[in-house]
This record gives sequence, structure tokens and C-alpha cells, in this order.
Amino acid sequence: MPLFLTGDQLGNIKSLNVQSTPDVPSQLTQLHTAKSSVAALSIAPTASTSKSVAAAYADGSVTAFTFQDNQLEVLEQWKESRFKPDQNFVGLQTTGRGVFSCTSNGALRLVPTGAEEKQPTLGSLPTRLEAWRLDSDQTTFAYGGDEVELSVWNTEKAFEHPSPSDSSSTKRKRDALFPGEIWRAKNVQNDGLGLRQSVRITSLTYLSTPTNLLTGTQFGDLRRYDTRAARRPVSNWNSIGKGGIKVVEKGLANHEVFASDHGSNLFALDLRNGRVIYSYKGLSGAVTSMAPSPSLLVSTALDRYCRIHTSFPPPAEAGQSQDNKGQVVEKVFMTSIPTVVAWDGVESTTSGPGPEAEDVDDDVWNDMENVEDSGDESTERKRRRKVH
Repeated sequence: MPLFLTGDQLGNIKSLNVQSTPDVPSQLTQLHTAKSSVAALSIAPTASTSKSVAAAYADGSVTAFTFQDNQLEVLEQWKESRFKPDQNFVGLQTTGRGVFSCTSNGALRLVPTGAEEKQPTLGSLPTRLEAWRLDSDQTTFAYGGDEVELSVWNTEKAFEHPSPSDSSSTKRKRDALFPGEIWRAKNVQNDGLGLRQSVRITSLTYLSTPTNLLTGTQFGDLRRYDTRAARRPVSNWNSIGKGGIKVVEKGLANHEVFASDHGSNLFALDLRNGRVIYSYKGLSGAVTSMAPSPSLLVSTALDRYCRIHTSFPPPAEAGQSQDNKGQVVEKVFMTSIPTVVAWDGVESTTSGPGPEAEDVDDDVWNDMENVEDSGDESTERKRRRKVH
């Protein structure tokens, strides 16, 4: 059964075990409590039964854990010394090298964890950041924000101290790259009135290769970039989300991406044409975080629900009709607003339809959909589980 970790505004970290049968509710277990809201969660993608987990909090602290047998054990804790009260964490990633973190004022940090403990390494990035993401092979990272264009950096060079020539008082050219920066996007063309368009990146994700990235904007646009092709987006899909894009996440299937907005909408898109192939019904709060896994997507929302969704890959050819559409199959009520969810990376053999049991599993999902979509309030109340 797939396993996810969730964090909430009260500082709780809980595990969510999604069951493989429709009549058994998912199990939500309290693991750890802190004094501040959980701002970010990350689980290292390893095949080991013991996982490395990191949590960043709204007070500027970070805790590293080991996670095994549905238990969290604290390894070490530290506080970002450059963190200010009006700042927040915009990125967190647990890797074999340690824990990477980045704040909205550009405080970049790598803290090695494990037996061979070393001193943390610090880096400095531009301020007013809204999103930061490390590539899967850890060689590059990307960020964007409020009047901060999408930028890609070399991870190693980002932590190097600038040379005297780099830090001289000579005026930097407008488009000159920072030391360690290897590529920077260029703003889209002026609007119909010839006015410059503001840069408001709210979320970003790497796609199939390190040279392909997708950003969401405050204006509800999704922009796809290829760092090998041009500085401007190769695709610009306007007005996808209401009130602005809140979260974008790459799906596990080819050409698949998930996006949410501030209008309580969550949808799956085809990256080949930017088309919404299906959206999830019945959400009454904006999605704060999502975690794709094989055949399942788990989301957290401002209405205090953690939702479990089925997901299906885009059609074989772009523009074809979508035969199967994702549904909300279970809602788990949380006592505090959930802020983040992360998948442990273990592919369960019972988490979704397989090549030999596709018809049987389809029946299972259909039964779950009928319960959730019935509209019978008494039935829905029976499925809600309040965890204290």
C-alpha cells in the first residue's frame, strides 16, 4: 500500500497509509509534533526500508529524521541563521548528500547528515523567491519568484565563494549571469498595449529532462521552457488557473502534469498541447500541496481534507479524447489545515491497476467512486475520520 507523509499548521507530521481495498479506510498515524507550522517536507527517494526525511518549519528551523516501520526518529535539528520573520521556506530536498534548503530571501544551505558529519555549506541567491527545486540528479537547481525570472544554477558552483573580480564594484550588466548561474529565462513579449508583463512565478517543476521546466504564475499561466532552445518559453498557456497557479507537479506518466489554482481547482494536463484532460470534482478548498505516485495522487487543501485521487496517463496521441478520468476516491479529514504532503517513493504492487488484473482493479476503483460521488451526506459522514 502506498505511504505518504503529511504536515499541518500545528506542526504535526502524520503518515497516511492508503489501503488497496475500497472498504478499508486509509490509516492516518501521528508521528511527530513541533511548535511551528510545517512549511515543507521531503523524503529521500531510496529503495532502503529506512528513509531520510526532512521537515522545514515556519519559524526557520529544519529537522532531519530517519523514517522506518512507520516511526520518525530525530537525527538533528538546526535553524537557518539568515531567516527573518517575514520570510518562508520555498524549497527543501533530502538527498544522499544531505538536506538542501532555500528561503524566500535567498538563503541556500546544504547540511550533510549521517555518520560522517561535516559543517553546513552556505550559498546566497536573489531575494523575493517563491519557488525552488533541485533536479533529480542534484547537478542543477532552479528558482523563480516576484520579478525573478526562472533561473537554473550549477549546484556545486552555487556554494562556491565569489572571486574578487565577481564581487568588485563594477556595475553588472542587466542580463549578466551570476557566478554559478548557467541559464536565465527572458520575459515574455509585451502585451497588446505594448506594456511590459510582470514576472510572478508561484511554482515550478522539472520535467522529463533537466533542460525542461514548467512554471506557474500568479496570473494563472503555465509556461514550459527548454534551456537548450531559447530563453523565452517554448509554450505559454494562458489563464489555466483561476486566481493564479498555486502548485504544479510533474506526473509519473509521460506528458503528464498536475496543477492547482486558488479557485479550488485541481486538474491534469497534457504537456504536448497544454490541454486539460480532466479535472477533479468536489474540492471546496484550494490545494496546498500534492504528491503523485503510480495510479494515485494525494493532495492537501485549505478545507482541512487530505484527498486520495485516481490518476490516468494522457492519451497515446495528443488531442485524442481521454477514456479514463481521475476521481476523488477518499477524503481524510484533518484536525488542522494540512500544508504539505510527500510520497515515500516506494511503488506498491497493490496501489493501482496492473497488466494482469486491470479489470478487477477497475471494478475496485469504480466501487470507491460510487461511494464518494453519491452525494449522500450520511454516507460521506461515515467515511470521514477525525484524527486527534
